[in-house]
Amino acid sequence: MKILLEMKSEVKYIENEKETLTLGKHISRHCSAPFVIYLSGELGMGKTTLVRGLLSGLNYEGNVKSPTYTIVEPYELNNQEVYHFDLYRISDPEELEYIGIKDYFNDNSICIIEWPEKAKGTLPQANLEIEIEQYQHGRKMTLVWKD
Repeated sequence: MKILLEMKSEVKYIENEKETLTLGKHISRHCSAPFVIYLSGELGMGKTTLVRGLLSGLNYEGNVKSPTYTIVEPYELNNQEVYHFDLYRISDPEELEYIGIKDYFNDNSICIIEWPEKAKGTLPQANLEIEIEQYQHGRKMTLVWKD
C-alpha cells in the first residue's frame, strides 16, 4: 500500500521586518506540539526574525536571539517546549549526536531548524518547510505544509 502525504503550498511576498514578524505570528496559530519546522535560506534572509514572530504568537515575551553559536536555544511556554536550532556551523550531521538532538524531538516540543540540509538523515520529517529567498526589495517565502 502506498500512502501519499497531503501537501499544501503557499507563497508569501514580504516587504519588511514587520511583515516577517506578522507572518511568524500567523504560522504560530497552526503550531502545536509535536511540530517540526524547517527554515531554509541564505544568511540574512530573516529566518531568526520569522522565529521571533512565531514565538511572539505563542505568547513568548522575552529576547529571541539567533542560536548560531549555541546551536540550540530553548524556550518554555504554555506547557510546551520550543527549540530553535541553527545548524549553520555544523560540518557533519554526526556532530548532532553529541548534543543529543533526538531527545529534543518529543510529544511536547516544537522544533524550528535553520539550515536543515546540514543534518540530512538525522532530523525527523518536517510538518512545515519554509524556503526564504530574496525577491526585489523584500523576500519570497514558500511555505509547504505537510500532513
